[in-house]
Amino acid sequence: MTKRELIFEGNEKQVFSTDIPDQVIFRYKDVMVAYNNVKRARFAGKGALNNQISAILLNYLNENGVETHYIKTLGEKEQLCRMIEIIPLQVVVHNRIAGSLAYRLGVQEGFSHPNTVVDLRYNNDDLDDPLINRDHAVALGLASYQELDEMYNSARRANDLLKPLFHKAGIELVDMKIEFGRAADTGAIIISDEISPDTCRLWDEATGERLDKDRFRLDLSRVVESYSAVLERLNKVISK
Repeated sequence: MTKRELIFEGNEKQVFSTDIPDQVIFRYKDVMVAYNNVKRARFAGKGALNNQISAILLNYLNENGVETHYIKTLGEKEQLCRMIEIIPLQVVVHNRIAGSLAYRLGVQEGFSHPNTVVDLRYNNDDLDDPLINRDHAVALGLASYQELDEMYNSARRANDLLKPLFHKAGIELVDMKIEFGRAADTGAIIISDEISPDTCRLWDEATGERLDKDRFRLDLSRVVESYSAVLERLNKVISK
């Protein structure tokens, strides 16, 4: 397998084509951004940590029947993935109400609710990733109702699998943003981006300490150390 040209460069990842049809290489960068690139910084080692954490979580989902783009890890910052057609939507699963959702709903950060809350966002930086509903998504031609059903079902199933996995590591999965795409090889709707402390809120169950991107958003420091702690705990759980 040979890495070829750069076909996409985002704030925190690069995507390269390969000589294998329908497969690409994701390379994780040491860059971190927040508030739609208003806040930006570089943290040495962050890309490698997200690569390893995401590989663990995506592989776990694959093994338990939730399809993702992940195939295998290639190196410290790279993984081989299935090529997808991007669906510009974010499905956000909330086990607690935190961040901007707490502000919008007028509840305290960490508000506990009996149900699982699922939001749909239009993945568009120019519009600040607005909340939309299913009818909006279909009206804009972003996805069909059937595809939305598949996305919601996969997101809920992923949450049902990852929440207890994190619990075994002493971490609460507060919320999780999931992106989807249409697989180039089969056309299936699959999870198509990382799942990591960049895309999840993760709180230490014993102390409530934030172990995710909020450390950067809120200037709490110790970003890399917190991501390292997440990786170390997940490795211990997976190895058992």
